[in-house]
Amino acid sequence: MNQLLVQYSYLQMLDFLTTVAFLLNGVQEGNPLVRMAMLVSPHPVWGLVLVKVAAVGLGVFCWKQGRNQVLNRINLMFAIVVAWNMTALIAGMVQDRGGV
Repeated sequence: MNQLLVQYSYLQMLDFLTTVAFLLNGVQEGNPLVRMAMLVSPHPVWGLVLVKVAAVGLGVFCWKQGRNQVLNRINLMFAIVVAWNMTALIAGMVQDRGGV
């Protein structure tokens, strides 16, 4: 399997986990399409899972079509998103506790 696809799948899982962490801390999903999927599903996490499965499916499609440049760019974007999410989660925890 292509390393780009493995990285893409891994970043999707990290985005899933950070989104769940935000939801558990009362933060609403920022992406309107994901938010809609979470609202129309029986449980919000199932909507999120559905979106992530679809995203991995798109990643597999790009890989099979030889669209490595697209996967590279998406991996960079999701790496930035995951880093931002982790920073926001940590900053929120620090703020809730009144500093380090």
